[in-house]
Amino acid sequence: MTARIYRPARTATQSGQARTKLWVLEFEPAEAREIEPLMGWTSSGDMKSQVRLKFGSKEEAIAYAQKNGLTYRVEEPKLHPRTIQSYSDNFKSTRLGQWTH
Repeated sequence: MTARIYRPARTATQSGQARTKLWVLEFEPAEAREIEPLMGWTSSGDMKSQVRLKFGSKEEAIAYAQKNGLTYRVEEPKLHPRTIQSYSDNFKSTRLGQWTH
């Protein structure tokens, strides 16, 4: 069973960095999910898919995986530099893009 270690990205509705500082260790699914015929719910017999461990640093998560004999892969976070733009930049005469409204 392979564990995935990553740092979650912020959602589109978040403006801050609240839940993006911790590293998460999750197990990859061992079996496919099934649709329950009566109610239509999605279910799985894989209990490890419910486990989600949080660590303060990447090294702590890797040490935990090595200590417990887990095979793991680390996904580094993708850093996207923010371009700071003010509201008045939308109305500049040197604007490159076309108006869409």
